[in-house]
Amino acid sequence: MAKKVKYYFDTESLAYRKIKPKLSKKIGFAALFLLASALFGFLCFVALLNTSLLDTPKDRLQAREIETMKLRYSILNKKMDEIDEVLADVADRDNNVYRAYFNTSPIPNEQRKAGFGGVNRYKELEGFNNSDLVINTSKRVDVISKELAIQSKSLDEILKLAKEKNKLLAAIPAIQPVKNEALKRIASGFGYRSDPFTKVRKMHEGMDFTANIGTPVYATGDGVVAAADNSKSGYGNHIEINHGFGYLTLYGHLSKYNCRAGQRVKRGDLIGYVGSTGRSEGPHLHYEVHKDGKVVNPINFYYGNISAAEYVVISKMANQENQSLD
Repeated sequence: MAKKVKYYFDTESLAYRKIKPKLSKKIGFAALFLLASALFGFLCFVALLNTSLLDTPKDRLQAREIETMKLRYSILNKKMDEIDEVLADVADRDNNVYRAYFNTSPIPNEQRKAGFGGVNRYKELEGFNNSDLVINTSKRVDVISKELAIQSKSLDEILKLAKEKNKLLAAIPAIQPVKNEALKRIASGFGYRSDPFTKVRKMHEGMDFTANIGTPVYATGDGVVAAADNSKSGYGNHIEINHGFGYLTLYGHLSKYNCRAGQRVKRGDLIGYVGSTGRSEGPHLHYEVHKDGKVVNPINFYYGNISAAEYVVISKMANQENQSLD
């Protein structure tokens, strides 16, 4: 099709003359066309980049590697789920069987599964397409590693206790500190009792055994005498024995000692004599058992020289809400 020719009317010559386009306009139209073509081409190129039509072999290889990585991380997380179940079972047996058998405090679950506070350990893994997957998996690996370290340390401790089982059994305060065949010497038990001086109900952290002044007092387990003096307020002349394995016993209001600090004693050894020294209402022995720094009920430790029936009798006497003697 022939290009249209445009004319204009020349008033001077009174004739129609052909319009000739200026060169600058031609150049402007050509530049605008080229710019529009370039912009259209760029938009098409961007669109193609977001499709699989222009994937290079390298892009396809990288995509396969990413998918393989995701699959491997998924398999790794499934294996970690299985490890978590096994570790939970081991931890349960550790706390409720092994540590209970050796009378050792269980490890709290919060301590076993604690994370890592403070500095961000995973900062170098941030900013990638799959950062969340990698970071979460890394955290799980670190927590499991920590759980394994705690469990390994615990089993080492249990193994040590197993090797020292005979020492542990000898160290546990397992008998009554005074001769009490008739089971009539218990005046006050562990728990809240009326104070003999203030008449106020307060915690009585041991057991009181009534006995005449001079009645023998015996070590309830093997250990080392930590103190034999009157340095503790209210206890008068008293003895403390460190049995090891977290156990400590205290014998208060004595009239005399039959041991000295630093001396090693065995269960059943004569260590002192009943008295009424210190803050005391009358002749008696105040006896305490401590485990891992906490006072515990001594009645749970008399299995070494009483029967089950006798334990029931002592338990009833010890649980009476009466007045303590100190």
